[in-house]
Amino acid sequence: MFHAVKDELGEEVEYVWHDADDLSQFDGILLPGGFSYGDYLRSGAIAHLSKVMSEVKKAAEAGKPILGVCNGFQILLESGLLPGAMLRNKDLKFVCRPTKLRVENNETMFSSAYNKGEEITIPVAHGEGNYYCDEATLKQLQDNQQIVFTYADNFNGSLQSIAGIVNEKGNVLGMMPHPERAVDELLGSADGLKLFQSIVKQWRESHVVNA
Repeated sequence: MFHAVKDELGEEVEYVWHDADDLSQFDGILLPGGFSYGDYLRSGAIAHLSKVMSEVKKAAEAGKPILGVCNGFQILLESGLLPGAMLRNKDLKFVCRPTKLRVENNETMFSSAYNKGEEITIPVAHGEGNYYCDEATLKQLQDNQQIVFTYADNFNGSLQSIAGIVNEKGNVLGMMPHPERAVDELLGSADGLKLFQSIVKQWRESHVVNA
């Protein structure tokens, strides 16, 4: 994630420790993948209690872009910043491979560089990526166009093939596939780079000062 922002985008980026108590100086926050706290209890269940998460919530309320990838998505779900929950993959196996995604909504700050309906290749690496929510929540996600990415091949059993969603305000995105692992053709795909470019483009457009 750090490499994608620093080396591929050429933007400033800093690591933040889990007990940080002030993120006000940052324009956006990225929660990367990994197995926080060894995925004990449930994936993200302990991490969402970290001190820094209160600051992440403040940033979300302020409208700053928040991106959670894989374990980061699970943490956003556990913290209530996004609706729903994650179940074990339908075959109960860890899956690590490139996968095809479909862009369902290209009118978000995270997806504006894509075309609606575009198929992109982004790798996955998870054992608990089977997205689930109740019928009322699913209807809300559909009605509000909050489903941003779906799997072309629903390998993990996710409800409605959901791979990534945003909150109602549109500034918090959670997705299981790893766009930061697809930012250079040397990695097999550069399709993930457009996601980061979308964030930067939106930020610059929203901070233009008219002369």
